[in-house]
Amino acid sequence: MISISGIDNQKELELLPYFNKDAVSVLIGKNGRNLDKKIARLTKIGFLETLKKGLYVSSAYVEKASKEPYAEFVANLLRTPSYISSEYVLAKEGLIPESVFSITSITTKTSRTYSNFLGSFSYKSIKPELFGGYQESFWQDKIIYIASKAKALFDYFYLKKMLDIEREIYDSRINWDNFIQDDLDEFEKYVTSTSGRKMFNVLKLIKKTYVD
Repeated sequence: MISISGIDNQKELELLPYFNKDAVSVLIGKNGRNLDKKIARLTKIGFLETLKKGLYVSSAYVEKASKEPYAEFVANLLRTPSYISSEYVLAKEGLIPESVFSITSITTKTSRTYSNFLGSFSYKSIKPELFGGYQESFWQDKIIYIASKAKALFDYFYLKKMLDIEREIYDSRINWDNFIQDDLDEFEKYVTSTSGRKMFNVLKLIKKTYVD
C-alpha cells in the first residue's frame, strides 16, 4: 500500500466501496477549498477514482474488487432508484449474441448517461407503474438490483421502435432457446400491466415465434 501524506485514515478509506465529499472530509481532515484541492491531487496521482461528480472510490479498493459485480453495484449507485436491465441482462443471460460493454439500467427519473473508469452507464426512464420485475443479487454484503430475463426483455422492447422489434424477432436475433415458458408467462404478466397496444403486438409476435 502506498502511503499518502495528509491522510490519517487511509486504511479506512481504502475499505469503502464508495464515498462522498463529506466522508473524504472526515477521513482526511480537510474541508472547503482545501478539500477540493486535496481531492484533485489524489485523483491526479491515481489514489482516487471518480465514479461521478462528488462520488469517489480508492484505486486500492478497485484493484481488489471483482470488476463485473462491482460495476453492477456502481450501476445501482449512480442513479437511484434503478435496476440493471435491457441489453446488459439479455447478453448476460445469453438471449442476445453480442457482448455488451455498457450497463443499461431502468429508472423512474429522467434518462441519463454516466461515463467513468469502469465504462458507460446508461439510464432509461420508465413509468413508475412499470418499475419492477427485478431481483436481488448479492455480492459480498451488498445488494445489486437486476431484472429477470422476462423483465429485461420487456424493458428492451418497450423502449424500442416497433419496426426494430419486428425485425429482431423475425430475424431470430433473440436466442429463444434461453427463454422458457415460465419466462414467457412472466413477460405476459408485464404486458397486461400496460395500456398501449405496442407490447400486446410484441407478445403476439413472440408467441408466434414460439409456435413456429
